Amino acid sequence: MSKPTIATGHFTGCFGCHMSLLDIDERILQLTELVEFDKSPINDKKRFDRMVDIGLIEGGCSNDENVEFLQMFRDNCKTLVAVGACALTGGVPAMRNTVPLRECLEEAFLSGPSVVDGIIPNDPDLPVLLDRVYPAHEVVKIDYFLPGCPPSADAIWAAVVALLEGREPTLDYELLKYD
Repeated sequence: MSKPTIATGHFTGCFGCHMSLLDIDERILQLTELVEFDKSPINDKKRFDRMVDIGLIEGGCSNDENVEFLQMFRDNCKTLVAVGACALTGGVPAMRNTVPLRECLEEAFLSGPSVVDGIIPNDPDLPVLLDRVYPAHEVVKIDYFLPGCPPSADAIWAAVVALLEGREPTLDYELLKYD
């Protein structure tokens, strides 16, 4: 019998949720016994081979590539979990949502205190920025939400194990509190 499969992906954010996943320490060996990783920066696999059982995504959607990538994840994951504040709310990157995009670009590339001879990047190979940073659930259907910035390794572990055992992930207060 084949193992369940997991894929992980990231959008606009700091990659802290993937770091938290790696913080499960020696349980990472147990996890590799329980699952097979498909598309993930953890194994540097760039494409889905098949529909996976669980997708863990982190980050908000700030550009057209993020949206396309998130839709691809939804299409290839039986269960999709939004992990961390950026996936749930847009997080820190969504702070730009209070400023019109044009003003944000002008401040960053034209008039910022350290800018000399600035220009707003416009290479056609760059992803197109969206008007604001969107949380994942505003782009695709999300099955479960795992809050935190980042969620603790124990919270990620508890949620993944529950899903692998066919249970609803329920996280005790101790896994969600912030000290």
